[in-house]
Amino acid sequence: MARKKKKFLIRFTPPQILALGILTIILIGSVLLSLPAATVSGRPLAFLNAFFTATSAATVTGLTVVNTGAEFSLFGQLVILALVQVGGLGFMTMATLIALVLRKKISLRERLLLQEAMNQSSVEGIVRLIRKVLTYALIIELTGAVLFAIRWSFDMPLGKAIYFGVFHSISIFNNAGFDLFGSIPDSKGSLMEYVHDPFINLVAIALIVLGGIGFIVMVDLLDYKETRRLSLHSKVVLSATGLLILLGSIVIFIFEFTNPNTLQPLSFTSKLYASFFQSATTRSAGVNTIDIESMRQATQFFIIILMFIGAAPGSAGGGIKITTFAILVGAVYAMSRGREEIVFFRKRLAKDRLYKATTLTLLALFLIIIGTMALSVLERAPFLIIMFEITSAFGTAGMSLGLTSELSVPGKMLMAVLMFIGRLGPLTLAYALTPKGGKELYRYPEGKITIG
Repeated sequence: MARKKKKFLIRFTPPQILALGILTIILIGSVLLSLPAATVSGRPLAFLNAFFTATSAATVTGLTVVNTGAEFSLFGQLVILALVQVGGLGFMTMATLIALVLRKKISLRERLLLQEAMNQSSVEGIVRLIRKVLTYALIIELTGAVLFAIRWSFDMPLGKAIYFGVFHSISIFNNAGFDLFGSIPDSKGSLMEYVHDPFINLVAIALIVLGGIGFIVMVDLLDYKETRRLSLHSKVVLSATGLLILLGSIVIFIFEFTNPNTLQPLSFTSKLYASFFQSATTRSAGVNTIDIESMRQATQFFIIILMFIGAAPGSAGGGIKITTFAILVGAVYAMSRGREEIVFFRKRLAKDRLYKATTLTLLALFLIIIGTMALSVLERAPFLIIMFEITSAFGTAGMSLGLTSELSVPGKMLMAVLMFIGRLGPLTLAYALTPKGGKELYRYPEGKITIG
């Protein structure tokens, strides 16, 4: 039986196995969430709604068609939480954890799968990296849960505060955006009740950033005391993340400063908290402290750009990834200065990095354009709202302007597909659907095309 299973798996490439793994997790989650025990009412949830919720959880998106806190029972919420955890860390990472617990040997093929899942260039030290990832993730989630529980114990019974702390720490760290505040009467939803609270803001932002920079960078930072150096990848991710959060905070602060439905009623300090929080969360986390629907259209369009960029490779976030964006900006800078090479921190990048970044960006743009056109046909809503929802699904950002909960059956299916592609990555999906190509044995003569 084991040999047959191995032979069956050998037929598939690592990207194909990753795609099948995520799809399997989604289907299992859909079945569990459609059980009567998963809802507060005891009535089975419509399978499409269960499938949409499972897809949103497994792809750590956070878009919902039903109220998570009010509609799902404790069993349903725990299923969602398990899907978020597996989806955030990656099913191959969780499978490795089980193998390590059972003291099973990690085969070369499994190491190749882990290499693909973690966006590593080599299998060397991959199992050691997974051990560190699991340890650090658990410590961060536990710390976040304790801090949240302490704060919320002043607002609710201790048992509920602990549960809320665990749920939201895992959800926010994995950039999923699911929240339980819909179960509290008169609650505004998400973390909007805590827009003035510096403690909740800082803890949540720390979890968002740590979950969004990627495990590779996290390991690099924690090993800095020993190594006394950071990799080029870590330097680019950290600097680009800092710059984007700062830029986003400034733009949101300026655009929303006089908006009576968002920042205007807040104190100056709360305005700063809210601007900083929304800038950090929009690239993938999905929680918010001010009403996204009430923002000005200019701000909403700016958020679309941030969601499209997304988080770092090897993280729980989506989008084209911040390193892709950095490479494209680097290429524009190099070309405008008459240089032929992209240089970051005195290191030049190979040209294949630019080809990959350009390909990924164009594929993502095509998907969003096609998805926006399709949803415009299926749903009656303003164009900006439709583009916002599509970008949020592809970028696994979980932000919504209210359309997702009102989607038709075809609209839900389209959004579920985009969430799946967004989590897997357009390039990985393309590799999964494309047969293995051999090395070209010849080169064509060079030609020239006029540009500009």
